[in-house]
Amino acid sequence: MTSSLPHAVRPLTRKLQPAGDRRAWRFERESQPSLAEVHASVPVDARANWPRRLLAFSGPGYMVAVGYMDPGNWATDIAGGARFGYTLLAVIILANVMAIVLQALAARLGIATGKDLAQACRDGFPRWVSIPLWLACEAAIIACDLAEVIGTAIALNLLFAIPLVYGAVITAVDTFLLLLLMNRGFRFLEAFVIALLIVIAGCFAVQIAIAAPPIASVLGGLVPSGEIVTNHAMLYIAIGILGATVMPHSLYLHSSIVQTRNFSRDDEGRRVAIRWATTDGTVALMLALFVNASILVIAAAVFHASGRTDVADIGHAYTLLTPLLGTGLASLLFAVALLASGLNSTITATLAGQIVMEGFLRLHIPPWARRLLTRAVAIVPVVIVTLLYGEKGAGQLLIFSQIVLSMQLPFAVIPLVWFVSDRRRMGEFAIPPLARVVSWVVAAVIVTLNLKLLLDVLTGAS
Repeated sequence: MTSSLPHAVRPLTRKLQPAGDRRAWRFERESQPSLAEVHASVPVDARANWPRRLLAFSGPGYMVAVGYMDPGNWATDIAGGARFGYTLLAVIILANVMAIVLQALAARLGIATGKDLAQACRDGFPRWVSIPLWLACEAAIIACDLAEVIGTAIALNLLFAIPLVYGAVITAVDTFLLLLLMNRGFRFLEAFVIALLIVIAGCFAVQIAIAAPPIASVLGGLVPSGEIVTNHAMLYIAIGILGATVMPHSLYLHSSIVQTRNFSRDDEGRRVAIRWATTDGTVALMLALFVNASILVIAAAVFHASGRTDVADIGHAYTLLTPLLGTGLASLLFAVALLASGLNSTITATLAGQIVMEGFLRLHIPPWARRLLTRAVAIVPVVIVTLLYGEKGAGQLLIFSQIVLSMQLPFAVIPLVWFVSDRRRMGEFAIPPLARVVSWVVAAVIVTLNLKLLLDVLTGAS
């Protein structure tokens, strides 16, 4: 079977451990291929026509896009739309452009070097740098998982009247969803994710049609306003949107899962793979843009236009959609999309956690153990806050988790841009000067906004 693989790939496949060995906790002295169990497992026919090659490379971008429309986005987008109307649409557009640039860099790093971002950080930095980077990334993954727990628990409550506390505990069961899907093959996992993305996009398309927002107001929101920076409350929500849209763990994830394609590992093969992976990621993130913009537009058209600027959480939005729009279908679709979003985010966060731990520490633990560990850390604060402060407290915790994510962004973005700009590391695949300038501008904007947010929080200006 390995005879059909490129010469550069065959030695890697022989290093893979038997399935039984992968269940053990172990450290590796040398780096293994990223996600070794599925490395180069998806065939790519270099002689096929372009639609078939695009189809072969399609998948990783959509899995990454999941992180850009997870439940954390919902809270910040709803709050932004209800309180400030369409003004923050420009922030969503900016965040999505930044996401496209950064994810293209992550795919380039993985394909050109054969290492994911975590492995590159471990090998490229001393331990006194790489360990704090690992801790920052783990904090981001926990914050992301926190949002997933809250979002899924709220969806279960809205659809089946399950109390939030019980819903949060039930989310531990989805630990085994990824294991089931991975056993069917990575392509099956991608198909499941894409199917749920179609459900989410379809739900919001119908809701947009029902809400019928004024086109002129929507187009006006696409133009950036200086008030976004000068208004502290608006800036706080804007950075929350940025943190919810540009996901730190998605950069680690993308740099790894692009390596699941069995492309030729010579220079020409890598060049072609980078081109198709960038196309895949860009198209997928346009779907994420539609979903994020739809949430904010619906909140602006329904809540802000009705004077309900106080709507800031998912449960409150669900309750008001039916009376304000005059149909229960909008609320039902809202809850279904939220549940699909939570399930999808579970899959990608689990993979990202595995990639980060294996890449930084070379520590291999069973996926179910990794998932339970991360989810347990996320469930505890959700249960405590919900018991003490109810649904409102859970909603505030959800928005806070996105601020935490935003604060972790520089610790992923700066190393990524640093690596792909380094010709000694990337060779001919180092990004050209113009792309380097754009990438560092994106990194500078992210760092500046985060410092501004931190200053506002410390001074109480937010």
